[in-house]
Amino acid sequence: MKLRKGPSGLMTETAEGSWVSLPALKKKSGDLDLTVEQTTDMVAFLAAGEAARNAVSQALESADISKVEADPGEAGLPLEPRSMRAFMLWESHMIASSRVLVKRFFPPPAAKVVEGFEKVTGKTFPKLKPNKRFYEKPTFYVANHAAVIADGDPMWWPSHTKFLDFELELAFVIGKPIADATPEEAAQAVGGWFVLNDWSARDVQAEDARENIFGPVVKSKTFANSIGCDVITPDELPDWQAATGRVRVDGEEWCEGTTAGAAHDIGEMLAYASAGECLMPGDVISTGTIPGCCGLELDRWIQPGQSVELEIDGIGTLANRIDPEAKPVSLPVESI
Repeated sequence: MKLRKGPSGLMTETAEGSWVSLPALKKKSGDLDLTVEQTTDMVAFLAAGEAARNAVSQALESADISKVEADPGEAGLPLEPRSMRAFMLWESHMIASSRVLVKRFFPPPAAKVVEGFEKVTGKTFPKLKPNKRFYEKPTFYVANHAAVIADGDPMWWPSHTKFLDFELELAFVIGKPIADATPEEAAQAVGGWFVLNDWSARDVQAEDARENIFGPVVKSKTFANSIGCDVITPDELPDWQAATGRVRVDGEEWCEGTTAGAAHDIGEMLAYASAGECLMPGDVISTGTIPGCCGLELDRWIQPGQSVELEIDGIGTLANRIDPEAKPVSLPVESI
């Protein structure tokens, strides 16, 4: 099931491609066994799981669609994250990104050493590879869940960077509480999937990697994330490592990649994240940059005024224009 959130509540897409308002469906149909909150709040609906999906499907069978139609163009942020954790799961992304970071932002001798080693040996320079911890435990950082913008919103150019970058990521929201979960228990906590853009400041990332004791995700990652308006339920994505996505800049396709070959599965990720703490409905988890789907790996850089559109097949698109006049924004205080 695909869902969006509009001004009057949730909407869902029918098999024929129409969009239906869940609040209107509840009002017009006595058969929709959902609470008001479950028709207006994305996390509440997803937390109800299969029961909510079945209730909507049954109500649609007897509904007059013309009387409950919704305008999908009115959709905004599908949810306001309770928290946000961003994982990094693909070795190839880490190696390719590190290679360009060294080439573009480190002192020249470092790039020459890497290039010379790889040219002579035909092998990856050892320091570009993830350390053994990457393979032993899923790696993540805690992002700024308040700095979130919607599909279609303008993106500002952060004042502290000259190299703003996009990252195409497959993300999901937690649908049920978990704490010290087993991988099997944790995998059942996925509420719904969506597209996420983890905006990054690459020159800052390189400086942090060299100098900051907290590592390369200090000021390079805390200023903004974009979330697509479309959310699909878990049954729509039975194999999350079989997703394909791409990025277009001003309509030109820059890259395409797949989620195949992640170092850790969803159950492992959430079991690790829930160790010693509780994850709750509304917590957002990103699986990380799909290999090949960021400007850093391409050594190709977006500029003010350009529009960046991310897409994952079966889910939808997420587009933001980099507006030179836009200013940093945050979710309202009462929502966080």
